[in-house]
Order: sequence, then C-alpha cells, then structure tokens
Amino acid sequence: MPAFLFGACVGSFLNVVIYRLPLGLSVNEPKRSFCPQCKKPIPFVRNIPLVSWLLLRGKCADCGAPIAFRYFAVELLTAIFFLAIWMVFPPQVAGFLWVMAGLFVVITFIDAEHMIIPVKLTWAGAVTGLIACAVWPQLPVLAGDQGDGLTGLRQGAIGWVVGFFGLWAVVELGKLAFGKKALAFDQPVAWSVRESTGDEEPMRFLIGEEEIQWWDIFFRKTDRLIVETTEIRVSGKPVGGGSLTIRELEIELPNGTLHRFEEIQSLDGMATRAVIPREAMGMGDVHLLGMIGAFFGWSGVLFALFSSSIFALLAAFVGRIGFGKQLPFGPFLIFGAVAWMFGGWKLWAWYVEMIGPVGW
Repeated sequence: MPAFLFGACVGSFLNVVIYRLPLGLSVNEPKRSFCPQCKKPIPFVRNIPLVSWLLLRGKCADCGAPIAFRYFAVELLTAIFFLAIWMVFPPQVAGFLWVMAGLFVVITFIDAEHMIIPVKLTWAGAVTGLIACAVWPQLPVLAGDQGDGLTGLRQGAIGWVVGFFGLWAVVELGKLAFGKKALAFDQPVAWSVRESTGDEEPMRFLIGEEEIQWWDIFFRKTDRLIVETTEIRVSGKPVGGGSLTIRELEIELPNGTLHRFEEIQSLDGMATRAVIPREAMGMGDVHLLGMIGAFFGWSGVLFALFSSSIFALLAAFVGRIGFGKQLPFGPFLIFGAVAWMFGGWKLWAWYVEMIGPVGW
C-alpha cells in the first residue's frame, strides 16, 4: 500500500511534467500547480492525488473549467505501476524501476498528445538503466543466467547499443524510402504558414486542403520544405514566384534572400507543387528503444520491438487508422517493455530453449 500511495504522489508531479515540458515551461516554477484555464494556483487541500479529482468531479473549483481525466489516469496508472514493481522485483532494484516507470508514463502521454519524445528523458532513463544493471545484474538477463555487476553493466550497454543503433538504421532506411511527400496541383492553390494561436499549438503549413503541423515536417536540421510557387507574399508584400525553400526557422526566397520567421509577420501565396519532408519514425523512438535496452538488455529490445509492432497494428485496426496516418510509436514500445518485465521474458526463455542456447 505505501508503494501505491507513493506512486500516486509521484503521478501528481508527472502530470506537471506532461503539461509543462512540451510547452517549454519550467517544471519547478511556479512550484504550485495551476488551472490551465484560469491560471489560479491550486492549494494543497485541492491537490490530493486521486481524491481531489473525484471530489471536484473533474472541474476547477475556481472557474468550473473541466479538468481532463488524464490527470486522474496518470496518478492511478503510476500508483499501480509502482505497486506492481514493488511486488515483483527485489528492493535493491525497485527504486531504479520506479524512475523508469515515471519516465515511461511521461513519455507515453507526451508522445500520444504531441507526437514527440523529449530526448533528455530517454538519456536520463538510459543512465538509470545502466546503474540498475550494475546493482542487480539479473535485470538485463531476466531470461538468462545472472552474473556480477560488471556483467550486468556490460549486458545493459549491449542492450543500449542494439536498441539505439538497430532502430536508427531502420529510421535511416525509412527516410531514404519514404522521406518525401510530393503534392502537385493542376491549377495554383493557396498556401500559407500559419502562426500558432496558443501555447499548445505549433506553427502549421497549409496548402490546398492539406494542413500539416510544424513538428510533423521538421524532424532534422537538414529537413527542407520546397514549394513551387506562382506567387509569394512576405508580410503582405508580393515578392514574385519560383522555388521557395522553407526551413524550421527561416525561409529562402527564389533569389536567395533569407528571412527568419521572427522577422516577418506573414507568409503566403499561390503554388502548384510542394515537396514535404517526413519521417517513418522519429529519433525519439530510437532513443527510447536504447533506454529500454539499457534496462533489459538486447533480448528485451528484440521482444519490445516485436511486441510493440503487434500492439501498434492492433491499435490501428481497432481505431480504424488508415495507411499513411501518423501513429505515435513510443507508447507501443513502452507497452512492449512492460510486457517483457512482467512476464514476457518467460516467453523468450521458452523460445530460446526451443531453438537452443543463445548468448553474447
């Protein structure tokens, strides 16, 4: 029960991280949680994990604005996760796995809502995982033999390498094969770059009936959005037409002139074609699988990757998500890792026994 209560309290803090981190806000200032609608601070008596949301019936006590069920769900999920870890794993490694669980919860909800995985979280998780493997060498080889601390650390490091570079290779191959989306129109259509209208909305690129969020276009510093235009207007002034190059922070006009977005008020015009960069998978997923490998070794990486693909296919089928539609993959990698740590490794052990001994 103490593990459950502790997890609920940690979940309350994780809600702050999930809301503030993608917006570039400090998780420490202001120290007290506030209503996203009226911005009034929430006093301690109204911020009791699990209980407050139920008593307030999911509404702010000051302005009556609805408080998303996600806040209650994060607290409950974290509490259950912490309790399950405490019941299954020995105390010397439970603390490290609690850190992992907290990072998993934050990454899941941020990726599901914003389609991004903050790399700073996965780096922190990878370091924690390597330390955990040194402290409890059985962790990266749940389906194998236990060694000493150095062996555990080595297995965790191998897991990180396999997870990170294995998925990185997939991402690079996917970029080569599917890295561009071309749109062509028989007649010129209107296009524009629309500024964000609130803290939670990114810039967007609109052309014809297409509307694409900025972070879905620019994954890498080298990404370029090419627009073949018949007309370009910068801050409302016509500047001709031609091939316009749009980068994440600036534009390059057909004559080679550069303008940073912070220097212009608007950008729009007419176009006949656009070539939009895209990714089959983001680098955040690569870092996340490396983190999973740091905790559970190379065998955990393979299991998480295989099972996450099945989970994603099932989710796409149930949710009727069509081919070509984006689906955050991070949560499914996490589902695969959780399945591994709570029994999936037994399936792996059975499989290894069937095909013969495997080792590094």
